[in-house]
Amino acid sequence: MMLLSNGAEASPDFTPIAYWLGASDPENFVFVFWSMFIIINLLSILVFNLGFARKLPLIKNIVIYAVMLFGNMFITFFALTLPIIESLGVAALILGIYKLQLNRHKETDSETEIQ
Repeated sequence: MMLLSNGAEASPDFTPIAYWLGASDPENFVFVFWSMFIIINLLSILVFNLGFARKLPLIKNIVIYAVMLFGNMFITFFALTLPIIESLGVAALILGIYKLQLNRHKETDSETEIQ
Protein backbone atom coordinates (compact mmCIF):
# COMPACT_ATOMS: atom_id res chain seq x y z
CA MET A 1 0.00 0.00 0.00
CA MET A 2 1.39 3.35 -1.03
CA LEU A 3 0.58 6.54 0.87
CA LEU A 4 0.80 10.02 -0.55
CA SER A 5 2.33 12.93 1.36
CA ASN A 6 -1.10 14.04 2.55
CA GLY A 7 -1.84 10.60 4.02
CA ALA A 8 -4.25 9.50 1.27
CA GLU A 9 -3.87 6.15 -0.41
CA ALA A 10 -2.62 6.17 -4.01
CA SER A 11 -4.62 4.03 -6.35
CA PRO A 12 -2.86 2.52 -9.36
CA ASP A 13 -3.95 3.49 -12.84
CA PHE A 14 -5.49 0.32 -14.21
CA THR A 15 -6.07 -0.34 -17.89
CA PRO A 16 -9.66 -0.21 -19.16
CA ILE A 17 -9.84 -4.00 -19.38
CA ALA A 18 -8.60 -4.36 -15.81
CA TYR A 19 -11.25 -1.87 -14.65
CA TRP A 20 -13.90 -3.70 -16.65
CA LEU A 21 -12.95 -6.98 -14.98
CA GLY A 22 -13.07 -5.33 -11.56
CA ALA A 23 -9.43 -4.72 -10.65
CA SER A 24 -10.29 -1.65 -8.59
CA ASP A 25 -11.88 -3.95 -5.98
CA PRO A 26 -9.13 -5.76 -3.99
CA GLU A 27 -11.44 -8.72 -3.35
CA ASN A 28 -11.56 -9.46 -7.10
CA PHE A 29 -7.78 -9.64 -7.60
CA VAL A 30 -7.62 -13.42 -8.04
CA PHE A 31 -10.50 -13.41 -10.55
CA VAL A 32 -9.02 -10.47 -12.47
CA PHE A 33 -5.54 -11.99 -12.50
CA TRP A 34 -6.66 -15.38 -13.83
CA SER A 35 -9.06 -13.82 -16.33
CA MET A 36 -6.32 -11.60 -17.69
CA PHE A 37 -3.86 -14.51 -17.67
CA ILE A 38 -6.21 -16.58 -19.83
CA ILE A 39 -6.86 -13.68 -22.21
CA ILE A 40 -3.13 -12.96 -22.55
CA ASN A 41 -2.34 -16.62 -23.18
CA LEU A 42 -5.02 -16.94 -25.86
CA LEU A 43 -3.93 -13.75 -27.60
CA SER A 44 -0.21 -14.56 -27.41
CA ILE A 45 -0.81 -18.04 -28.84
CA LEU A 46 -2.90 -16.49 -31.62
CA VAL A 47 -0.23 -13.90 -32.41
CA PHE A 48 2.49 -16.56 -32.33
CA ASN A 49 0.59 -18.80 -34.73
CA LEU A 50 -0.39 -15.99 -37.09
CA GLY A 51 2.97 -14.33 -37.30
CA PHE A 52 5.84 -16.48 -36.19
CA ALA A 53 4.98 -20.16 -36.04
CA ARG A 54 6.66 -22.68 -38.28
CA LYS A 55 5.93 -26.37 -38.48
CA LEU A 56 7.85 -27.77 -35.53
CA PRO A 57 8.06 -31.21 -33.93
CA LEU A 58 5.66 -31.89 -31.06
CA ILE A 59 8.30 -31.69 -28.31
CA LYS A 60 9.51 -28.28 -29.49
CA ASN A 61 5.91 -27.02 -29.61
CA ILE A 62 5.34 -28.21 -26.05
CA VAL A 63 8.51 -26.45 -24.87
CA ILE A 64 7.59 -23.21 -26.66
CA TYR A 65 4.05 -23.14 -25.25
CA ALA A 66 5.27 -24.05 -21.74
CA VAL A 67 7.79 -21.21 -21.78
CA MET A 68 5.10 -18.89 -23.16
CA LEU A 69 2.68 -19.82 -20.37
CA PHE A 70 5.38 -19.32 -17.74
CA GLY A 71 6.41 -15.93 -19.13
CA ASN A 72 2.82 -14.77 -19.45
CA MET A 73 2.44 -15.17 -15.70
CA PHE A 74 4.80 -12.21 -15.23
CA ILE A 75 3.33 -10.27 -18.14
CA THR A 76 -0.09 -10.51 -16.49
CA PHE A 77 1.14 -8.42 -13.57
CA PHE A 78 2.25 -5.74 -16.03
CA ALA A 79 -1.09 -5.98 -17.84
CA LEU A 80 -2.89 -4.51 -14.84
CA THR A 81 -1.38 -1.10 -15.53
CA LEU A 82 0.07 -1.38 -19.06
CA PRO A 83 -1.93 -1.99 -22.26
CA ILE A 84 -0.62 -5.51 -22.88
CA ILE A 85 -3.98 -7.07 -23.81
CA GLU A 86 -4.85 -4.15 -26.06
CA SER A 87 -1.48 -4.40 -27.81
CA LEU A 88 -1.83 -8.15 -28.32
CA GLY A 89 -5.33 -7.58 -29.72
CA VAL A 90 -4.07 -5.01 -32.23
CA ALA A 91 -1.17 -7.30 -33.21
CA ALA A 92 -3.58 -10.22 -33.73
CA LEU A 93 -5.87 -8.04 -35.85
CA ILE A 94 -3.03 -6.77 -38.05
CA LEU A 95 -1.50 -10.23 -38.48
CA GLY A 96 -4.94 -11.70 -39.24
CA ILE A 97 -5.54 -9.10 -41.96
CA TYR A 98 -2.06 -9.78 -43.34
CA LYS A 99 -2.70 -13.54 -43.48
CA LEU A 100 -6.03 -13.00 -45.27
CA GLN A 101 -4.40 -10.74 -47.85
CA LEU A 102 -1.52 -13.19 -48.29
CA ASN A 103 -3.93 -16.08 -48.88
CA ARG A 104 -5.95 -14.02 -51.40
CA HIS A 105 -2.75 -13.07 -53.20
CA LYS A 106 -1.61 -16.70 -53.34
CA GLU A 107 -5.02 -17.79 -54.70
CA THR A 108 -4.98 -15.18 -57.47
CA ASP A 109 -1.38 -16.10 -58.38
CA SER A 110 -2.28 -19.80 -58.59
CA GLU A 111 -5.33 -19.01 -60.76
CA THR A 112 -3.24 -16.93 -63.18
CA GLU A 113 -0.62 -19.70 -63.43
CA ILE A 114 -3.29 -22.26 -64.34
CA GLN A 115 -4.65 -20.13 -67.19
